[in-house]
Amino acid sequence: MTTIEPPTQRLCGAMPEHRRLLTESADYRQARADLETATIELQALEAISTEVVHIPVVVHVVARTDAENISDAQIHSQIEVLNRDFRATNDDLDRVPDVFKDRIGDALVEFSLATVDPDGAPTSGITRTSTTRTSFNSDNKIKFTSRGGIDAWPADKYLNVWVGLLGGGLLGYAQFPGGPAETDGVVITHTAFGTTGTAHEPFHLGRTATHEIGHYLNLFHIWGDDGSGCGGTDEVSDTPNQGSENTGKPTFPHVSCNNAPNGDLFMDYMDYTDDDSMMMFTAGQVSRMRACLDTARATLVATGSTQVGAGSPTS
Repeated sequence: MTTIEPPTQRLCGAMPEHRRLLTESADYRQARADLETATIELQALEAISTEVVHIPVVVHVVARTDAENISDAQIHSQIEVLNRDFRATNDDLDRVPDVFKDRIGDALVEFSLATVDPDGAPTSGITRTSTTRTSFNSDNKIKFTSRGGIDAWPADKYLNVWVGLLGGGLLGYAQFPGGPAETDGVVITHTAFGTTGTAHEPFHLGRTATHEIGHYLNLFHIWGDDGSGCGGTDEVSDTPNQGSENTGKPTFPHVSCNNAPNGDLFMDYMDYTDDDSMMMFTAGQVSRMRACLDTARATLVATGSTQVGAGSPTS
């Protein structure tokens, strides 16, 4: 049996999934258009909420081997990373170049493992499913019991996160707001989840989940997904225009698309750099995520107080 080695370069499957849904689903196209219109209107009116919100998370571990059946501690370590990253309290923020420090944004979003399941019973916020599949890819099979994975919990009440072994060098993928409820959520390979256990360098600091949840909250890749051109946009005004993705560990400044002297914001979570080289969202990205939480993801936040516990999650 061929061994799947942990990825060494970031590869995200969110945009192929987004383009597939745009091609196949009129409902998705309309939902996306409606959300973009609402985002622009809320930003123009400066009507975006600024209260701290809480998102209940259910982590679905889908495993064939003992290694893939990651520990509760590894899952908890990922929740801790999300809370630091989305609140801009991560220790590595001091590495952001001085010219970009005033763009750092606090999303005012906090995450906890769910404490109540869809039937109203107590839960650890973790499900565990044994599978015979040697790996999954971006075809959503991990999201269905009938296909070797596990069905989603109601997407209007929980952020569903599936963790398993992904093939093809894929680190993870997310579904943008507006897609089918049964596939809504985030998928991450187990070697890029959390900061302990099977988490493997250079994706061992939990930033893959930060990146993918950025997509889940309506953020695009920072370079605008136009290949190596300079005409794409992430629909955020305070992220510099850049040509293509940055990978590995770039050094400042990395100039592209005539964006000298400061160059690319490669330390942004929505680029493709290694975990230890990404460390911030911008205020503009925060505004876009909060507009999503005020509209397309509003029911998730509205039910959060009954789904999460106070303080650190426990199993």
